[in-house]
Amino acid sequence: MRTEGRIERARLFYERAVFTGDDGESSEVERGLDAVEADLALARGRILHARFFEERREDPRELELFEHAARLYHALGDVSGESDALFWVGCVHQVVRGDDDTAVPLFERSHELATQAGNRAVQAEALRHLGIAEHAAGRLDAARERLEESVRLRREIGLLAGVASNQVGLIHIAAAQGRREDALALAEEAHALAESCGAKRVTRQVEEARARI
Repeated sequence: MRTEGRIERARLFYERAVFTGDDGESSEVERGLDAVEADLALARGRILHARFFEERREDPRELELFEHAARLYHALGDVSGESDALFWVGCVHQVVRGDDDTAVPLFERSHELATQAGNRAVQAEALRHLGIAEHAAGRLDAARERLEESVRLRREIGLLAGVASNQVGLIHIAAAQGRREDALALAEEAHALAESCGAKRVTRQVEEARARI
């Protein structure tokens, strides 16, 4: 049920309870509102995460919102939603706080749940960030494996800007492994994809990566 439907159902429940004394659906209605609250917390957290890239300053509400969403989704038995929220909790620790030790288990759990739920978008996101962690630790083969699998999933769901973004990491890995021709081929494809999607930030990242080959 969509957000509007859940809120309208709560309104109708109130009217029935007040005027007829029928309050038998209270638990189900509350669960619906918990789902709305979880979706809203996740959405607000994403906005704060995007703001971090502009201000480079942590807003403590971001982690609180994502953790709150994860708890609600877990209580609701929403495996897909929980996988998404846990991914974002991991992002706060990795991207905002630079703490891969805390982030990696969260990404692994997120990927596990996303796989269980068939949520390929979250699978791809978790794999990307697991690849970033492997790269930072100097485990280039493992990083490549994670990023290539994320690329495959992103292609399947049509997230081409995300494919190009992942290829930036693969360019750096190929260059570090001495695979210069692979790095140049990746840069060419990534640049074309990013430009075709209007992903200007990714285009700049590709150009910066190519300049280091």
